Amino acid sequence: MKDTFMAKAGTVEKKWYLVDAEGKTVGRLAAEVAKVLRGKNKPIFTPHVDTGDYVIIINAAKAVFTGKKLRKKVYFHHTGYLGGGKYATAGEWMQKFPERVLEHAVKGMLPKNKLGADLFRKLHVFADEKHPYAAQKPEEIKFETR
Repeated sequence: MKDTFMAKAGTVEKKWYLVDAEGKTVGRLAAEVAKVLRGKNKPIFTPHVDTGDYVIIINAAKAVFTGKKLRKKVYFHHTGYLGGGKYATAGEWMQKFPERVLEHAVKGMLPKNKLGADLFRKLHVFADEKHPYAAQKPEEIKFETR
């Protein structure tokens, strides 16, 4: 009788990947990055174990939206005070906090539990090409997104 292989958290080998977001569509890039963070690109993928890798995204300010999303897509958050609802368009966020746009997109594609929170901590997004993770020797990964 064969047993199903289940990865254990301590035995998974983690790698560092570098992704250049310049000219890439935000949602399509976020979907590919979420797969790598989750570990779905590995044959040892186990749903309840963190089998994913670390991802560094550079040039987040140069990522693009399709259609009229820069004007029509609206982000909402609440400050916690009465009447504290804040609305901002994707264009406003791309000018002020370009990292937050990609982080928000990727976070929405991860599990909504403690595992998802752990996976999200392995994502590092930067607006330009500079990042402090050169010592980890990240290998560049290309996605077939537009």
